[in-house]
Amino acid sequence: MGTAAITVIVPGLDVAAYLAEALDSLRAQSRQDWIAILVDDGSTDATGALFDAAAAADSRFRVVHHARRRGLGAARNTGLDLVETPLVGFLDADDVLTPHALERLIGALDRSGSDFAVGAYVRLRPDGLGGYAAGDVQPWVAAATAPERQATTIDEHPDASGNIVAWSKVSRTGFWRRAGLRFPEGRLYEDQIVAQRMYTAARAFDVVPDVVAHWRERADASSITQRQHTLPVLRDYLDALAAGIDVLETTGHPAAARARVRLIQEMDLVPLVEIARTHPDDAYRRALGAFARSLATRAAGIPLSPGVSAAALW
Repeated sequence: MGTAAITVIVPGLDVAAYLAEALDSLRAQSRQDWIAILVDDGSTDATGALFDAAAAADSRFRVVHHARRRGLGAARNTGLDLVETPLVGFLDADDVLTPHALERLIGALDRSGSDFAVGAYVRLRPDGLGGYAAGDVQPWVAAATAPERQATTIDEHPDASGNIVAWSKVSRTGFWRRAGLRFPEGRLYEDQIVAQRMYTAARAFDVVPDVVAHWRERADASSITQRQHTLPVLRDYLDALAAGIDVLETTGHPAAARARVRLIQEMDLVPLVEIARTHPDDAYRRALGAFARSLATRAAGIPLSPGVSAAALW
């Protein structure tokens, strides 16, 4: 097949029920010059065995097993340490790449010479019949990735800061190493801060409006983004949001910081407030109220969205 162009890092923890679809989405790519590093993060189900079986059947799959659970950030970093190809991307083992994802993102980089390319994504939600159905591109995702742009910057396109997920991007491996990019370990929502570091460190990046990934909302509500009603998860989430804004502010990108604050106010705070209204722990409301006030302080003149009252949360 020749030399691989890209390594796709696929971390997984207890995802045996979903990973066949994820790996099939790699096999179905219109561009086949890839390698996948499968990182089993100490799974207790059949994830590790299924990874091993995939590697036995296809030499493009390579497996690493963590002896114990170390977290998604550590699993991704394990994969990053093994990348030898010019390009790198990510796919969580419960998500799905669309068939032309690699072709589209790599093609953009080939034309532009940019440091990375970012595409749109949609939610993959339970369909009520035992399966999953892909939704529509949400407005904030479209704002980040449409219309198509080549060799843009975060100052020229501040709304790109709203696309913070690792698996919507293909990057030059040299860019990660030049910028010293690593995922934080021991915390949740580790891609928030990494994404903002990518935007601020890049000489240029590309955006494409094509849907490149389906992000699964698990029917059993076991994914991290479905556990924001718990106080520890909320705290990690708010810390990650704040840290991402910090990156934009401290590196001198005020327009992007304001765009990020506005999006968090409009999209993230509202559902969290609904949880807080009936949450049994006052500490949940206090944490969310303090965060809401900090957002208002960061971006004077940007009001809280309707229904979000920092005073009421306190």
